[in-house]
Amino acid sequence: QKQTNKKRSILHLKFQSNNSLLQSKRTIFSSNRMDEVTYSAQMAIAYDKACQWDAAICFYVDAADSILELIRQGKISSSYKQRAEEYVKRAEIIRLQNASKKSSNIKSQQQLNLERAEFLLHEALDQDEAGNIGEAVILYSQAIELCINTSSTSYDSTVAEKLRQLAKKALDRAEVLKAQKKLRESPTLDLPEPPVDEISDLNINTNFEQSAAKPNSSKTTLAIRRKTGDGDSDRLTKSELTVLATTSNVNGRQYVPFLAVDLKERFAYPTPFTDKHGLLALSDKQAKRLKSWMRPDEFMQSPKVIDRVDSGTIKQSIVSDCSFVASLAISARYESRFKKPLVTSIIYPQNKSGLPLYNPCGKYMIKMHFNGVWRKFDFNSYFPVVIDDRFPIGEYGDFLCSYSQQKNELWVSLLEKAYMKVMGGYDFPGSNSSIDMHALTGWIPERISIKKDWSTNDANAVFGKLFTRYHQGHCLITLATGKMDQLTINRTGLVDAHAYAVLDLRKIEDKQLLMLKNPWTHLRWKGRYSEKDKLSWTPQLCKALDYNPADAQQFDDETRALVEIDFSTKLLNCCSLGVFWIDFKSVCHFFDVFYVNWDPSIFPYTYGLHA
Repeated sequence: QKQTNKKRSILHLKFQSNNSLLQSKRTIFSSNRMDEVTYSAQMAIAYDKACQWDAAICFYVDAADSILELIRQGKISSSYKQRAEEYVKRAEIIRLQNASKKSSNIKSQQQLNLERAEFLLHEALDQDEAGNIGEAVILYSQAIELCINTSSTSYDSTVAEKLRQLAKKALDRAEVLKAQKKLRESPTLDLPEPPVDEISDLNINTNFEQSAAKPNSSKTTLAIRRKTGDGDSDRLTKSELTVLATTSNVNGRQYVPFLAVDLKERFAYPTPFTDKHGLLALSDKQAKRLKSWMRPDEFMQSPKVIDRVDSGTIKQSIVSDCSFVASLAISARYESRFKKPLVTSIIYPQNKSGLPLYNPCGKYMIKMHFNGVWRKFDFNSYFPVVIDDRFPIGEYGDFLCSYSQQKNELWVSLLEKAYMKVMGGYDFPGSNSSIDMHALTGWIPERISIKKDWSTNDANAVFGKLFTRYHQGHCLITLATGKMDQLTINRTGLVDAHAYAVLDLRKIEDKQLLMLKNPWTHLRWKGRYSEKDKLSWTPQLCKALDYNPADAQQFDDETRALVEIDFSTKLLNCCSLGVFWIDFKSVCHFFDVFYVNWDPSIFPYTYGLHA
């Protein structure tokens, strides 16, 4: 008994990362501990079979806890103690196997250095092609040094040979550049340039493209860039410059306007880049469960910024930023529908096609629209345009920040870290989606309050406008609930004071329907047109929406653990990850507000003023 309790208590502490699932379970079974233990045992088996190890351990331990508590209270026979011990033993076996497997997946230091050397060489070639000979030679030299130092200590002959080949390529090209430079240049002084005042040295450029949404050529868009000597008429006024200077200072750091020159930022280094202010303030829940801050190559086999942008794979964890995560979800949905970059285009470094690159050197730059202009985010006093890739990680490699459930994908976590930094840290009090979406895209925010006394005509007008503009790609939409009592929360499956992403709007005969996503992913609507509503789902409606409520119900009852299976399957996209259908009448009854962001390019005339 003592040994069982010891294992059980250790595991219970180590696997608190699935508390949201346990909490939802306890809400459901709060009045029946017998049902609770049966449910935990069933979920443990389901997660175990699905190879979702952390969740399986969590439910095994919870089931064992509940069994021993029921024995102590005299409600069940002591013969069940053996089953509790079996659950604890299975949890311990999974823990040990999982720890061993994750350890074997981590790349060696030599492999990581090889990736950094390749990235150094890649950036050196880019600088070489751009004619930046001095910078190219520096990068070639750093690549050579890293290759030589690593190959001399590598126990892997294959890695060592690759390093030597890289070093030779870099050395050959560096020697050519040095010879060319020596012939071409007369003796000069290599004097550093003085710092640039990035606030006062600005003007308005009517042709600079600053948004992922490109306006028509006949329309005028205001943007900020460096002064080019075109004349005083093109410059910002003194009062506007004062406003920009004032609004650039947020939480004691400077977030100056993003300029074309910032695209030349260097991202390659021989050692991992470290942001001086990269360890953000944590929420209380994060701090309790934090194992360490880790880089992706410390817990992922093949990290990448983007594998496939999918709104269904975005998951909020324990940071209270549901509005931001909902904004990411509708942005991802837009990119998938219209094949246009929206939020993925603001992450740097990028390849020549404009797609974000994974940087083994750990340095990223994020561009967001904040306080009137596109800005670069100040995450280090020495490198004011970048963040590093250290994230808060739990005991067994689980993110303690929002993340993509697409394995090894980083874009969600990178964008959240950037936004949380400017907002003061992960201990974020919350926002609203129109503000967050404006920061991500520059699209114009609007708030539409939902009135429960809307006439039929008024309600139809609102839905009709949103329906038409949404399908034209002119707007992005989220919904938010207000405060609700616990009875309503339990009855509806909704979360109070919470943001939901609007992924689709449909008109089917006389029905007005919306597809929503809860960023928490594990709670969904229980009312009309939910998967539990057997009366509303006719065969014709199921066919029109390509949706089967029976599949969704089965997913909840039997295979809820399968959150990392093939994301192309219809079952997962339609039925899981917090996605559900709801009718517009129910939206008007249970939700408080639509947050809508409009594509600036749909407006024929615009005027910008910093005041």
